[in-house]
Amino acid sequence: MGRTEGGGSCDPPSLAHQEARLEGSSLGMPSEVVSVTTGVLNPLIGKLTKLLSSDECKKLSLVREQASFLKDELSAIKPLLDKMELTDKIDASARNWRDRVREMSYNMENCVDHFMHSTDGAADAETGFVENILELKVLSAEASARMREMHNLLDDDGISNSSHAHVVVVDSSPISAIYNKDLVGLDGPREELVGWLTDPQPKLKVVSIVGSAGSGKTTLAMQVYDEIEAQFDRTTFVSASRRPDVESLLGGLLLNLGTLEFPRTLELHEIIDRLREDLKDKRYLILIDDLWDQSAWNIMRCAFPENRNGSRMIVTTRLDDVAVNACHNDHACIYIMKHLEEQDSRRLFFNRVFGSNNVCPPQFQYISAEILKKCGGLPLAIITIAGILASTEARSLNEWESIKNVLGAMSATKPTLEEMMGILNLSYMHLPVYLRPCLLYLAMYPEDREIWRDDLVKQWIAEGFICSMSGVDLYDVAESYFNDLINRSLIQPEITEYGEVLSCRLHGMVLDLILSKCIEDNFISVAHNYDDMERLNTFEHKIRRLSLKSCAESETVSTSMSQVRSCALFGLSRYTPPLSDFKYLQMLMFNFPFGWEWDAAVDLTAIAHLFLLRYLKVLALSARVALPTEIKGLVHLETLELDCHLTKSFPSDITHLVNLLHLILPDDAMLPKGIQNMKSVRTLHCSVMSEGSLEDIKGLSELTNLKELELSTPYGQCLTVEGVDTLISSIGLVQDLKHLMLDCVIECDGYERLSDSLSDPPPCLEYLDLETWKFSRVPRWIGELSHLRFLHLFVLHLSNDELCVLGELPSLMSAMLHVSEVCENKVVVGTGLFPVLEVFWFRSNEDVNAYLSFEAGAMPNLQKLELGFGWKEWRGATPVGMECLPCLRDIHVWLRDTILESSKHEKEVRADVESAFKCTVRRYPKRPSVTVD
Repeated sequence: MGRTEGGGSCDPPSLAHQEARLEGSSLGMPSEVVSVTTGVLNPLIGKLTKLLSSDECKKLSLVREQASFLKDELSAIKPLLDKMELTDKIDASARNWRDRVREMSYNMENCVDHFMHSTDGAADAETGFVENILELKVLSAEASARMREMHNLLDDDGISNSSHAHVVVVDSSPISAIYNKDLVGLDGPREELVGWLTDPQPKLKVVSIVGSAGSGKTTLAMQVYDEIEAQFDRTTFVSASRRPDVESLLGGLLLNLGTLEFPRTLELHEIIDRLREDLKDKRYLILIDDLWDQSAWNIMRCAFPENRNGSRMIVTTRLDDVAVNACHNDHACIYIMKHLEEQDSRRLFFNRVFGSNNVCPPQFQYISAEILKKCGGLPLAIITIAGILASTEARSLNEWESIKNVLGAMSATKPTLEEMMGILNLSYMHLPVYLRPCLLYLAMYPEDREIWRDDLVKQWIAEGFICSMSGVDLYDVAESYFNDLINRSLIQPEITEYGEVLSCRLHGMVLDLILSKCIEDNFISVAHNYDDMERLNTFEHKIRRLSLKSCAESETVSTSMSQVRSCALFGLSRYTPPLSDFKYLQMLMFNFPFGWEWDAAVDLTAIAHLFLLRYLKVLALSARVALPTEIKGLVHLETLELDCHLTKSFPSDITHLVNLLHLILPDDAMLPKGIQNMKSVRTLHCSVMSEGSLEDIKGLSELTNLKELELSTPYGQCLTVEGVDTLISSIGLVQDLKHLMLDCVIECDGYERLSDSLSDPPPCLEYLDLETWKFSRVPRWIGELSHLRFLHLFVLHLSNDELCVLGELPSLMSAMLHVSEVCENKVVVGTGLFPVLEVFWFRSNEDVNAYLSFEAGAMPNLQKLELGFGWKEWRGATPVGMECLPCLRDIHVWLRDTILESSKHEKEVRADVESAFKCTVRRYPKRPSVTVD
């Protein structure tokens, strides 16, 4: 949940270590970015330079001669390919030549890698060099003519495109203007739909929201869903997408609604029966987003019973006939999306380009009006064009004029689908070259998938997409790429916490653009079924990156995998390409949804032969994974992340992987013996126990590159007092730690030592989760953490003085406090405390509402307040002074089982609490939403 790398003002100490590590590796990270157009030509030039200086090459005159020639030829071709990267107006012959160079660069890199890895003579590698160079000589002869022909390509195209990377932070002002709950132009539609869905009609009602791509259907539907979900017993939502698998969709709904059943073991009719049984006596709210298939809906609707409890469903779709069918031909239940009025269009546009001040400089006013005319009130068109104009590459009036001219041929009323794709393509063409492969890489993920920033950052680095910058940590650079794509509105923020966007999604039309570019440049090959895989066999170019999504269980595929560099597998498929077929694989990801492959086996023993592997992630919570007994041959592995069950103990030779940066192990995997040898590790998640592992716990102190540490104890185990002391001592010596979570059970005597523990904490800590460590009081040393942005703490006793220690933290944006007993029977959040806090989560065994109060000027930025209490009956009060929280939007109240058991019926208690809070907030200007669970 936390921020894993980058940020803060502490200087990254790992940069020198990283650079030294890469320089010392013959097959290390490329020094120049992998380009979409050129493939790996830039890194290939770097590898050839290293090859020429190697001892192996000096012994082989033919290899040395040809490698030198090859390096010179590639360096001559590179400027032309760099120009071609900046335009999509290339004739067929030039495109064909470019594609041949790109594919040659991949093949030549494989040849160099094979040579450098060879340990038993280089005769085969020599032959490979000579054969490939013969073809390259033909290509280089064509290059001279192409250079003269395309010399003025960039000037003629008129696109200004920077090739220099720079660190970017998320531009929070315009982002909040677009994605917060006060989205422009949605107040009226939201209230209208809320009225439709909250009428007293007892029978099931289905409301359809229909509109063109980019009109804001999903955003409106989620706004309505968020506002009314507290009124229902069961709520959930699911995205149907263009390739709906009804069994998977309904099984996912069954899981989301809280069943403990594993839907993969059920047939479709059994899933429908279980859903009907679960919902028959409930008032439910279901949102089905992006429905394309009428036949799929005809099956899905069978799962939702007509129970006359006032249940409601929301369906969004682009298709009129699907909208009509979904709401049973009741046209009164169809909401047709309207495009934004001129005033709302300006507000959205100016907020995005000029920030929350919403002020357009005089010199841009006329041209802004002309550009907005071409957007036709379509939100996606507006934020896409605004994303271009808000970027650092488009600050002058001339650049605005250029963009207006490109839009000149478009309709001035409402962009067609083709014109909308043209706008998105314009945004892509204005991307700096180094951002393009990062954006296209998102095609590896399925449609409508939530994509985590930290996964992308690690994958981009493993792929070689990130440009190194002097004095800046590589992970900070990668995060800035992510931020830049957010600011340009090409990816949509999904989860935002403590000031950062942690995950994102792709709009369907952006995904369409990305997929078309991937096909055009042979960047990523996507297969959903057997026919797709067979189709890939017919392509002229070899598969370089493969995303395999939901192939049938019994199918086998004959596609050659030998040239695949990256492979991601998602969904229900039991088909896994034999890892022995891969030779040059660098990135491998398995992602199986929870419950769908219960007790399935994933055999990864063959990864030991993938000598170039840099990234491996397995997300298969209900599967058993077999690893090889030895993995020390994976000398380039940088990320190893296993969220699964292992069939046997973890390979003990992992400590030989000196380049490993991220090690995330299953809950039952212990701290590796000899962990102190893994000097490069910056992320470590595993279990720890005292017996026989004190030396390894002590070894954590030697991991000077460590930024993120998460430790837990196995079920039924605990840390001894000696283990606690050793762990605390080790953590105190890791001075550059930014993220710390300790989910460790401790012997009873150990809790008495915790208040004074970590008296000298790592000064750069930004994320601290110590929920399972029961402190008697708030430790004073927490007040020294000036960079801390997230805190989760359990204290037995809390006083107002101790709350002030937390409230004076200057960077704290999210605080979660679990308190057993409150001293003086009151908690007063005083004026000026928690100046940047956005989320406050406060739980107690007592009725927290009776003694919690806020003074004017406290928590001025608080947006979400979560309160939880139990053990005793609710006293009927709400916290005093909530009206003093000017930015409060959401109040969430959690009733623990104990209070329900000791008082009235659950529904009555919930209704009383909800009524009291809603009555209280009704007087507030912003009317925050109230949810009781």
